[in-house]
Amino acid sequence: MPRIALYPGSFDPVTNGHLDVVRQAVRLCDRLIVAIGVHPGKKPLFSTQERLEMVEAVFAPLAATVHCAFDCTTYDNLTVTAAQRVGATILIRGLRDGTDLDYEMQIAGMNETMAPELHTVFIPAGVSVRPITATLVRQIAQMGGDVSAFVPPQVAHSLKTKFAG
Repeated sequence: MPRIALYPGSFDPVTNGHLDVVRQAVRLCDRLIVAIGVHPGKKPLFSTQERLEMVEAVFAPLAATVHCAFDCTTYDNLTVTAAQRVGATILIRGLRDGTDLDYEMQIAGMNETMAPELHTVFIPAGVSVRPITATLVRQIAQMGGDVSAFVPPQVAHSLKTKFAG
């Protein structure tokens, strides 16, 4: 039975922290599905289509290097429902610090109650990417700052283009 993992998030934009989590996750499963949460009440910087393209461009080559199948999708319901829809039994969650752990442990407990077959795997971010958040990256880019240390090159280009006008 193949190990299918779902890595949910907003990915607005993809950061080097996300990249670090995916680099580790593709070694834990046979198929990784990155799922972009779409919430009508939120106004992301990048459209759903732009985020799907970023996710594919950045993560697919990483998965290919270790022969892990890769897909990306969107969802607008519960994460456990999205995981069940794609047949995932592993839920990947990245952790930067203790605050993330506290929050993610609560979610993992609720998810386990709703979907006992779904196992949450926490992946600690590497030391060099722990301070990176998509919110801070967006703020720096919006103010004309250099985000190249925080995001993959193609994402830095997309941010620069987004804020050029």
